[in-house]
Amino acid sequence: MPTGKGKGETMSSLSKGLGVLALAGSLWWAGEAPAQTTTIDQLRSSKTLRLAYDADAPPFSYVAPGSPTGAAPQGYSIDLCRAVADRLKDQLKIPDLKVAYVPVDTANRFEAITGNKADLLCEAATATLSRRAIVDFSIAIFIDGASFAIRSDGPRDGKLLAGKKVAVLPSTTTEQELRRALAANQINAEVVLVKTNQEGLELLDKGSVVAYYADRSTLTFLLQREKQFSNLLLADTYLSIEPIALALRRGDSDFRLAVDTALSHIYRRGEIMPIFLAAFGPKSPPSGMLTALYQISGLPD
Repeated sequence: MPTGKGKGETMSSLSKGLGVLALAGSLWWAGEAPAQTTTIDQLRSSKTLRLAYDADAPPFSYVAPGSPTGAAPQGYSIDLCRAVADRLKDQLKIPDLKVAYVPVDTANRFEAITGNKADLLCEAATATLSRRAIVDFSIAIFIDGASFAIRSDGPRDGKLLAGKKVAVLPSTTTEQELRRALAANQINAEVVLVKTNQEGLELLDKGSVVAYYADRSTLTFLLQREKQFSNLLLADTYLSIEPIALALRRGDSDFRLAVDTALSHIYRRGEIMPIFLAAFGPKSPPSGMLTALYQISGLPD
């Protein structure tokens, strides 16, 4: 039945009613949406910084051969992440902050970050634009490049690989650069994907492939450490020059600032040198390029 209200009053009442419903709906949705927990919130709650590591990325992160099950990883990136954790204790006022280790490999390492299974990826990840679509990176911690190892009678130039087999780890920037270089130079070589650096070098040592591609620092470390590969050589050719950094969750600017602050202080105060020398040895001082990186990345407060 009509109430005797005018048309204008009816429309006004309807508009107000719809506005109330819209507001109620937005509040309902806001209540249903889960609150975004930041990494720093998690650190304060759990008192634990989770470090993801690759057991097969020496000298950045690895587990030494013959280590007992559950042994802590070691390497340049691991030691640097431990130093960052010590800094975060003071910066974030979490004096009892501990570290926990999360094993990953080249295939799932970024999923550990995006899936909130780890807070920092501490190995040999190259910071690229495509990877920044899924994770963020700290300031650079190292400068490296892709190269390859050969037998003493092997091809010393990538242009001599036509019709031959070469090995590389999958899902790495080295694989991308290798395929790009082969295509650009129209070299028809067969790319063999291996699971570990050890497997790649063993295939090379047996003659199953003529070259094994990896980060130059990794190849240098393994060829010096493993006596079984004493007959292998490191080529002079670089495929790329790549900045290595620590990966963390995308969009968490406060945690990234805390990590970058910790790294900057470590660089500026010279604390990086003992970490570097422990990983690479006193006979392998940092290059001029790496020294410049430490100086440039030691941002002022």
